[in-house]
Amino acid sequence: MKRSILLSTAALAAAFAAPAFAADDTTQLDEVVVTATRIPAIVADTPGARVIDGATIEKRGAIFAADILADVPGLSVTRNGAFGGVAQVRMRGATPGKTLVLVDGAPVNDAAEPNGAYDFSGFELGDIERIEVLSGPQSSLWGSDAIGGVISFTTKEIDGLRAEAEAGSFDTVRGRLSAGVANETYAFSGYVSHFDTDGISAADEANGNPEADGFTSTIAGLKGRYAVSDTVKFDGSARWSKSKADTDNGFPVSDNDDTSESEQWSGLARASVSAFGLDHQFSVSASDIERKAFQSFGDSVFDANRQAYRWQANGETGAATYAFGAEREQSEGSISTGDKVSLGTTSLFGTARYEVSEQLSVTGGLRWDDTDDFGSETTGRISAAYELGGGFILSGAYGTGFKAPSVSQAVCDFCFSSVPYPTLKPETADSVEVALGWASADGRFDGRATLYRLNIDDQIIYFSDEVTFDSYYANVDKTRTDGFELEGRALLGGGFDLTLAYAWTDAEDRSTGARLLRVPEHAGSATLGWTGDRVSGALTVRAEGDQADAGGVREGFVTANLNAAYELTDQVTLTARIENLSDEHYQQVFGYGEPGRSGYVGIRLRY
Repeated sequence: MKRSILLSTAALAAAFAAPAFAADDTTQLDEVVVTATRIPAIVADTPGARVIDGATIEKRGAIFAADILADVPGLSVTRNGAFGGVAQVRMRGATPGKTLVLVDGAPVNDAAEPNGAYDFSGFELGDIERIEVLSGPQSSLWGSDAIGGVISFTTKEIDGLRAEAEAGSFDTVRGRLSAGVANETYAFSGYVSHFDTDGISAADEANGNPEADGFTSTIAGLKGRYAVSDTVKFDGSARWSKSKADTDNGFPVSDNDDTSESEQWSGLARASVSAFGLDHQFSVSASDIERKAFQSFGDSVFDANRQAYRWQANGETGAATYAFGAEREQSEGSISTGDKVSLGTTSLFGTARYEVSEQLSVTGGLRWDDTDDFGSETTGRISAAYELGGGFILSGAYGTGFKAPSVSQAVCDFCFSSVPYPTLKPETADSVEVALGWASADGRFDGRATLYRLNIDDQIIYFSDEVTFDSYYANVDKTRTDGFELEGRALLGGGFDLTLAYAWTDAEDRSTGARLLRVPEHAGSATLGWTGDRVSGALTVRAEGDQADAGGVREGFVTANLNAAYELTDQVTLTARIENLSDEHYQQVFGYGEPGRSGYVGIRLRY
């Protein structure tokens, strides 16, 4: 399997290097800008930064976030069951709780989850305009939880009326309605979407689990802005979701009557004021989640909430662009006893970019976080980009990060010990990376290769003593990830475009020498798109190598998805997609099944 993955990647790389189909096609790839860096930055100059825009999401036919995040090099996406199973992201080998997730700037990580991780299982993309991914420690920008990286979602602003419907395999139906008005002074929009499927067995059907496990979710949201004047502006957004999933659990995983329910909302309100030569932003964000699990060994209910109060000022002086500010974040989560525990952090931060010359820019950031319970931490990051000529850009970065213990870890939930529990301290990380990028003079080809190392010290694990049967959390682990990431884009002419991504991830537990779980050593994807006058489509091939997992080794796989759209009129578009084109039997997580070949047809309306 590993050999076939490497050969597939080599073949795709050869296709990338092939000449264009039509020499007179002068369309160029756009220069991509990332904003989750607090000061806007060009992706090509920013190691570890990627942007997935709305057009890419639509062409790719991605319905849920987990469907497209797996295409980002260095991200490992796992889910316990195809529809509604817990879906989590590991960035460069770091555990899921070390990825900070933002929606319109609001942090939405689940404070009641043992590690503080976010569950992407019901995160639909219908209302998402762009996804920004910052790999590597970003604590100097965003504090705790960003020790492995950041995934930031920005919702759409709608002008007009949109409707969408789709139906297909497993009695799946999906619908969406959105409407809004937008001009230079103000904008307001709202949307609602619903997804329902009978699904397949969450447990692998090949292991004798025939029971179908269904999933249903509803999402609604609002977004608006208003400019009082050129110097005073207000904007805000809110997003609500509710889902229910049939789940399978146990060792080994097998059919049962377990179910889970989740309800979450998040929102942000912001005032932007230009004064004293600076652009100030004052924002308040909040998120709340309630999770219910109904299982054969007992029911449970967990809820969590999080608030962030932020002031940020942006400015520019000559060759320098900078931002600084202060934050207060408060989170609260419930534990197994039903009690609620609160944690808080007060922070100061600053970041700046200086254009040393036309070829060289340097960016640095520093942040001080004072936790209410675990002391204070100072983290930093410095990066530089140098234009070598001939379209080449050499860039590099060094950064540090930290993660304060989660609610469950802070109070040692589910712990049993005859001796006092260890006193926990924050986990820490440092990372170094270097990248070489290239863009052709005609703007039709670009690519980047990145080499990095990520060290995490004092990692908190749930420790079990086989002799005394004591179980508790402790800072006993050290991990290291060495990795190589390769990505490229090409406009091939004749309406064709190609996107490639490959990652080699050597993630090791330095305490034991074992590979980290659920992080494949090799993973890659290729998307060949085509856009005509009225027809467009994309073929995506994704491959992963073998992966160590709890209970065994999940074997590698290669799958392919095909998506197409036909513009019947300027207002009506017909859509079709086929998932798992080759009907591959595979697993994302050991013991859990994924659908075979399945198809869906739909319609999109715009007014």
